[in-house]
Amino acid sequence: MAFELPALPYEKDALAPHISAETLEFHHGKHHKTYVDKLNGLVPNTEYEGKSLEDIIKSAPAGPVFNNAAQVWNHTFYWHCLSPNGGGEPTGALADAIQAKWGSFAQFQAEFNDKAVNNFGSSWTWLVKNAQGELEIVNTSNAGTPMTNGQTAILTVDLWEHAYYIDYRNVRPNYLNGFWALVNWDFAAQNFAA
Repeated sequence: MAFELPALPYEKDALAPHISAETLEFHHGKHHKTYVDKLNGLVPNTEYEGKSLEDIIKSAPAGPVFNNAAQVWNHTFYWHCLSPNGGGEPTGALADAIQAKWGSFAQFQAEFNDKAVNNFGSSWTWLVKNAQGELEIVNTSNAGTPMTNGQTAILTVDLWEHAYYIDYRNVRPNYLNGFWALVNWDFAAQNFAA
């Protein structure tokens, strides 16, 4: 069974002015689709045929199959981290956990931004829950994903240039400002509760 490009959970123009429809045309319609297409070309007649994305990511060695499967999963997760009705601050158990770990939402946001701005090259910055159930901010490079380290992804920001070059050129801090205006805290809270 072939993998399919999942639809965005909102219209392409819904995240404007922070992320433009043009960016989503390229990022979702071309980059994300290319990962799906490449994965579909790599999996048939291999041990990965019939496996879920998660199973492929957890079992494939570094290389083309892992890279494309992880990028399909990472991007699908990232789209859900954004919402036209997002932004603000989390509430409930996630807010309490952030407060307990960093002392304030502002301090958490500052540390997340610092990690993201200084994450070299094509990369991702994640809020994760580790095996002990504690929150951490972690960076991954290329197609890296927390699930290979036994961590549960709560929230991510895509730091590949195709995520922000059209709207922000190469000014990553400005892109992060737009990201915070769109964060889907309901999705993050569901991941934290899982």
